[in-house]
Amino acid sequence: MKLDRTDKRILAAMQANARITNLELAEKIGLSPTPCARRVKQLEEAGIIERHVTLLNQQKLGLNITAMIGISMDRHTPERFEHFEREVRQFPEVVECSIVTGQAADYLLKAVLPDMTFYEEFLLGRLTRIEGVTGVHSSFVLRKVIAKTELPLEHIK
Repeated sequence: MKLDRTDKRILAAMQANARITNLELAEKIGLSPTPCARRVKQLEEAGIIERHVTLLNQQKLGLNITAMIGISMDRHTPERFEHFEREVRQFPEVVECSIVTGQAADYLLKAVLPDMTFYEEFLLGRLTRIEGVTGVHSSFVLRKVIAKTELPLEHIK
């Protein structure tokens, strides 16, 4: 789907506030409500808008630790990776999991946890027990300097 200027404005407004009503969105971007709703539906059907979410305050929920965890695997086979990915999907603490390159790790996880005691139980009781995990390197976020969910749209042609 080729995005025009209006589509980009719709996406920017919806990234900033997913709860914006169609009427507010239409006014903000200078369209009438019906064509605005049609464009949003097209963006959803094209898979550009995947879903609408509510962002929660991590600290107010007592989730005080964010760990960036590098995972090294013993073998680089499709079966080993599939097994690891199937297992790690079951951990609600893991909010992101990516296969990475350019470092010693095969995977980079982002986990959100209440405290270090819980982290230790998570690490030793579940994560390192996944078959094929040979190394774990954890770093902890001290302070978030940038924490945004909006994707940059300026570069889209």
